Amino acid sequence: MKRYKILVGELIAAKLENVDASTIVDLLEYPPSLEMGDLSLPCFTFSKTMRKAPQAIADILKAELKHDAIDSIDSVAGYLNFHLNKELLATEIIQDVLSTGEAYGSRDIGQGKNIVIDYSSPNIAKPFHIGHLRSTVIGNSLKQIFNFLGYNVIGVNHLGDWGTQFGKLIVAYQRWGDAAIVEEAGIDELLRLYVKFHEQAEIEPNLDEEARAWFVKIEQGDEEATRLWKWFVEISLAEFSKIYELLGVSFESMAGESFYYDKMAAVIAELKEKNLLEEDDGAMLVRLDAYNMSPALMLKKDGSSLYHTRDVAAALYR
Repeated sequence: MKRYKILVGELIAAKLENVDASTIVDLLEYPPSLEMGDLSLPCFTFSKTMRKAPQAIADILKAELKHDAIDSIDSVAGYLNFHLNKELLATEIIQDVLSTGEAYGSRDIGQGKNIVIDYSSPNIAKPFHIGHLRSTVIGNSLKQIFNFLGYNVIGVNHLGDWGTQFGKLIVAYQRWGDAAIVEEAGIDELLRLYVKFHEQAEIEPNLDEEARAWFVKIEQGDEEATRLWKWFVEISLAEFSKIYELLGVSFESMAGESFYYDKMAAVIAELKEKNLLEEDDGAMLVRLDAYNMSPALMLKKDGSSLYHTRDVAAALYR
């Protein structure tokens, strides 16, 4: 349609004095209904310079404009309404599709600029649910659209692969787990163990403290804690990969929360340097009163990180 706007603009400009085609193209509108035409030109703009009523200008142009691409022209209430030759338009579109193939409709709007799209982002050791599916297909579709428009798209699967929940999973596995069953049942067994932990924690509150201690070990690089955490991640990724392959979905980055672990110290240091970090009962937080928001907890009492810590590190890294 853009090509036809330019064509109509050039035809009209050739009939008017001291008016270039680009001005006409900018003035051309799309009528509110197809019955009124495909393109419409309000002639009021030319009334002063031509010293004629808008309707008179529309009538003059209607009588003078002829082209194979134009099926008919109506002049109504100072507007010039164009009905395009649909057969010619359809023929040209089909020819364009056949000649350009899969590139039909692509444009270089982005000119190689980077754009980051977060999508999917399931949690390790938990099932891939409908919410993840929705995010996955929408995000992947946006990625393809932006690629088609000339952007350099970086699709990120920001995996939920870090946090106290892994301390809970380690405790549950050590108490009630079996390696062979985990290998065979995968995420379903990991979820069962996670649910079992929460049920038992109602009876044994000290389990939560034990889980926190294990997550601190993960953050400190403890060999056994790290081994189990990596194992849980590998099992989960193997199952997620089957889904992504089935959907035809891919990512440029699988950098989950754990990727930013060694970058969080710099975040805390910067917050301290800018006097934004406060201590509150042993924990470290940032006040957001000025934004009518609750404080953002950055470090727990035991020094372990939270979502906020990792999200800020991710934002700065990107």
